[in-house]
Amino acid sequence: MNKRILTLVLVVMAMVVLSALPAAAQDDVFRVAAVAPSATNDLAFSQSMYKALTMLDEEMGDGFDFVFQENTFVVDDAAVALREWASSGEYDLIIAHGSQYGSIIEELAPEFPEVSFAWGTDVNTYGLDNVFAYTAAADQGGYLNGAMAAYMSESGTIGVVGPIEVGDAKLYIDGFVAGAQAVNPDVQVLVNYIQSFSDVPLATEAANTFVANGADILTGSAQMVVGPIAVAKENGLLWFGTQASQAELAEGAGVMFQVYRWDTILRDMIEKIQGGTLGGEAYTLTLANGGLQMVMGQAGG
Repeated sequence: MNKRILTLVLVVMAMVVLSALPAAAQDDVFRVAAVAPSATNDLAFSQSMYKALTMLDEEMGDGFDFVFQENTFVVDDAAVALREWASSGEYDLIIAHGSQYGSIIEELAPEFPEVSFAWGTDVNTYGLDNVFAYTAAADQGGYLNGAMAAYMSESGTIGVVGPIEVGDAKLYIDGFVAGAQAVNPDVQVLVNYIQSFSDVPLATEAANTFVANGADILTGSAQMVVGPIAVAKENGLLWFGTQASQAELAEGAGVMFQVYRWDTILRDMIEKIQGGTLGGEAYTLTLANGGLQMVMGQAGG
């Protein structure tokens, strides 16, 4: 009888230990939750972050997991998701991928000091030890794109469709204009900020206006660029892009693309968080640190 009781006790203890193993393994998983304003296939800002997280998922395997809430362009909706993630205590890093979310992070982070947050594009950590900020020196690739565009333009007129005059979009356009004028001081770089990141019809209208004014090259930033890219293809113009590679969509019109590599800074964030540092640092993607890469399209040779 005693042997049977001992055997039963050992079996129960083994079951308890085995049932605890998955939970222990899960403790080694680095979990990320991210919110973004547009789709994961927008060929621009949101896609660049989604691709970075996908790359880390492939690299780290079972040691990494992430959720990504796309198309959250309504800030109040993003606030709900971010608060739920922070309250759950399930995530090691919560990313608000969009400068419009900054005020939410400024409010939430002090409420959850044990949770690490990241947001961009900006360099403001709000002086908080659990906030990382990140941005891209988009003017660097913009300068190269502008210089190449001015060199290749036969009409001497280039059209730029901008979203809102803020953040990395403004940096890119400013750099593009500077690069074009450095190569050809007489070049006409026509810039139209349409005051929207996502209004494809309005961006298409702006691109068609540039065509009517003699532009033979177009560029732009944000997810609405799918409209101007289509205009470039339809009219035999060249296209220069930023944030993500648009080579597949642009096909023979695509010359060169500045690609954001957020994975380069996310790796460092993960290492710091695992070491006990939850924030307090701002990152900038540059050509020098590999955070920005120039990718050639079909028309670029």
